[in-house]
Amino acid sequence: MSESDGMDDFLDNGIRQSLLIASRIAETLARRLQETQRQQEHHDAQTAHEAHARLAVERSEAHAAIAAVHKEQWWDNADPADIATAHAVAEGWKDHDPTALEASEKIRQEVLSRYGIDTRDVGPDTAYLESGIETITAEKARQEELARSQEERRKEAVEHEKAMQLLAATRAEELRTQAAKLAPEMERHHVPVEYLANPELAQALQRAHTAKTSKAVAIADADIRERMFLISKDGINGPDIDQLRKETTANMNGAGAEHFQDPAFVKAAKEMHEAKLLAEGGFIGSQFASVEQRYERAEKELFTRLEDVGREIENRVTGNDSSRLQDQGLKAETASAASYGSAEHHEKFADSLENTGANETQIRGRLAAARSEATHPIAAVTMGKAARARKSSTGAAIGAERGKSGLSR
Repeated sequence: MSESDGMDDFLDNGIRQSLLIASRIAETLARRLQETQRQQEHHDAQTAHEAHARLAVERSEAHAAIAAVHKEQWWDNADPADIATAHAVAEGWKDHDPTALEASEKIRQEVLSRYGIDTRDVGPDTAYLESGIETITAEKARQEELARSQEERRKEAVEHEKAMQLLAATRAEELRTQAAKLAPEMERHHVPVEYLANPELAQALQRAHTAKTSKAVAIADADIRERMFLISKDGINGPDIDQLRKETTANMNGAGAEHFQDPAFVKAAKEMHEAKLLAEGGFIGSQFASVEQRYERAEKELFTRLEDVGREIENRVTGNDSSRLQDQGLKAETASAASYGSAEHHEKFADSLENTGANETQIRGRLAAARSEATHPIAAVTMGKAARARKSSTGAAIGAERGKSGLSR
């Protein structure tokens, strides 16, 4: 054997060993990469779950904080700080939660009638609202509000958080007391205690508890089953405004963001959403109203509200009050729709914006948005109604349309 043959064997062995080592290193790196990816996926899923749970808790706390505003006794005894706290919570959640929107309107009406302050002018500034109420109720309280320092504002924020926690604890105790009272009905329908935070379910359980006849019990039980089904779909707090907005605007011409500032419109949208879910779940309704009748009633209310809000927008833009429009009759409404989008129309709209105190940038933005609207609000509602009339020409057409965007079983 020559020396070159021995060298070749040595090199071959060295190459094999190097390749083997490199292969093991590659396997180790691949395992580490897979483990890193698995840990990252687990972390992302856990973070999303925690965020969802945290939002649900915050929404429940908000409901607890504003639950009392519908009670007359609360307004008789509430101090300015209590009102400001409830106002802040309602304002913070009203664009996302139907209950908060309804509470915001209730607070506005009560504060306006009792203290002469319109919360629309105050916005979310609870310190200003509290100061205004204190000014009306006591001069001493007003002076203390004006003298409050930045440090006191920080302490107020801390006290606000404590008040929220106390309200939540009080609400939890109320639910426990209510659960003890309704225990037989809750056990029969397998209702968790936390579900009592849903007011419709709590009312149905109460009706079942106080029912005196088997017929009354059966009606209440049917309501409970419906509510349990809806909670399984929408959660304890029900659908939020964003969800209702997406569903309604997808199925109804003319529905816009401004309509979802109207509590009555949101309530009708929620009722139509629930009727649709119940129909899809196989529920038929009660002897008082079938699911389809409830759906149609809610749909009719939505179209009525669409027309009312459209007319209100037109009145604001043109400066015409309702009595003048009513006297002018159909001719004035037709002329308004015909001139909608004209240069004169936009000029009047710009003047009305200047009277509201909007700055130049805001006015230009609003005008640009107005020019992009090609259809008069009332005309949009009229076209929607005409489409509905065409859809209802035959029974077969009704079934087909309901299958696409309405009720389906």
